Amino acid sequence: MPLSTAARIALLPSALAALLLSATGPVHAAPVAATVENGTTTTACAEEDNVSLTLRGEGIRRMRIEALQPDYLDKIGNDVTAPDFSGCNFDGGEHPTDPAYRFRKRTVVLMDNAQWRIVGMTLPSFWRPQRVPVQVGKRKDRGFHLLQVFRKENGKPLEAIVLYPSDGYWRIKPLPEPRFGDGVYGSSFLLGPVEAAARPVVNIASIRIVPRPLAIHVRFTGGGSAAVKVEEISRARTALDVTLSKPTASAQPFAVLRSMYVTPDNADVSEVRWQASPGAAQQVLPLPEVKSLQATQVRFGRSLPSKHNTSAPDISFGGFDDAAR
Repeated sequence: MPLSTAARIALLPSALAALLLSATGPVHAAPVAATVENGTTTTACAEEDNVSLTLRGEGIRRMRIEALQPDYLDKIGNDVTAPDFSGCNFDGGEHPTDPAYRFRKRTVVLMDNAQWRIVGMTLPSFWRPQRVPVQVGKRKDRGFHLLQVFRKENGKPLEAIVLYPSDGYWRIKPLPEPRFGDGVYGSSFLLGPVEAAARPVVNIASIRIVPRPLAIHVRFTGGGSAAVKVEEISRARTALDVTLSKPTASAQPFAVLRSMYVTPDNADVSEVRWQASPGAAQQVLPLPEVKSLQATQVRFGRSLPSKHNTSAPDISFGGFDDAAR
């Protein structure tokens, strides 16, 4: 009977056997890089998501997504949060190119305890008709356009996460500095198998929220799911640890960052910072100069204070890994 590799090694001198065993031992995969592609278009409207930064990769199972305070936060005193429709062809109502499906408006508190408050909202009008089932703990409902997650601080609920079940968009932000009131969101992102519609979407079949520890489980209509663990919500960051049930395929984006850019000082994202590998030096480019790049860590943000959503966070993707663990 032919000897196995281990048996053959056992017959070798001990020093050589040890060397060969170490060489044939467990192999640890190198960090996985994602491809970032810039599909931004020009606009004069500060309320239009003209920024699309698409993330693709092969075999990715895990990642971390963070909302981080902008580097200039300590230097600003006035947080400009009012909408600016001066360059737009709409005024805050329904977007002229969107369909409008009608719903019965309602707001439901789905969970409220000492640490968390979770609220579901159905708007009177939304651009997609989907009514996604939602379960929070043992409570079941459906038809919400927004799921809001509030982190309580000294009994006061502060919103940190919003998920839009009907089109798959997320918005996250750290807890705001006290001088900024409730703070403000900036960029949003899609997570999961991204598909093209009037704008990019992720089609969600169901959502289940587990309270302790807080995790949001999203099942996709085309198959597969994502477990999104809320790892941290603090004044420094909101951090989500994501595990995908199936590895990503490079042919389909696994995430898209959607944002706004008019000028460097009127933008929710005006630059991209990234590392091509964990030990590589950080690179920075203004958003309009980004075409395509490879990154194990990428941060979409601003160095120059913006006159629009001034305190809105940067959004970072990283920790790409091909192991589910």
